[in-house]
Amino acid sequence: MTQKKNEADDNAAAKEMEGVPEHLREGGDEPAANADAERIAMLEEQLAAAKQDVLYAQADTQNVRRRMEKEATDARAYAATNFARDILSVSDNLTRALDAIPAELRENEKMKPLVTGLEATGRELESVFAKNGITRIAAMGMPLDPNLHQAMVEIPTPDTAAGTIVAEMQAGYMIKDRLLRPALVGVAKSGD
Repeated sequence: MTQKKNEADDNAAAKEMEGVPEHLREGGDEPAANADAERIAMLEEQLAAAKQDVLYAQADTQNVRRRMEKEATDARAYAATNFARDILSVSDNLTRALDAIPAELRENEKMKPLVTGLEATGRELESVFAKNGITRIAAMGMPLDPNLHQAMVEIPTPDTAAGTIVAEMQAGYMIKDRLLRPALVGVAKSGD
């Protein structure tokens, strides 16, 4: 009875399998199964590559965003650089004008208001420089730093170590942490 039942089941299964392509039948075409496995492997590789490409694109986007933020920050911080360079010449001329006034004219009652006004203008200019992060570079008595000072002449000075700044022709300035203008200086030269 079981054998008849098994035969009946086999016949029913065979009837159900009629019309089903051979490669889809159990135990059927192995090349088709291999082709499916290869296709799945290929699709998995493509998916992994696409995921990698997405990660690279996200990283690149993040790098571009960081670079743009830094450039925007720098642009805000150093926007006044060209203007500051131009104003330095005004400051230099004001300092030269004050230095050119002889002591006897400074005491003259007619010149005193002019001198006081020029000095007040100089202080205001220094205050504006300080507000905008513009600072004067120390030079006199300092060792020459080629990043901050530009040596214009060597001056024989027996009492001073070679390479020490002994004269300042033009003041140097920094804007925040960047060089705005180097100090033009004279450097001590050994007396050989």
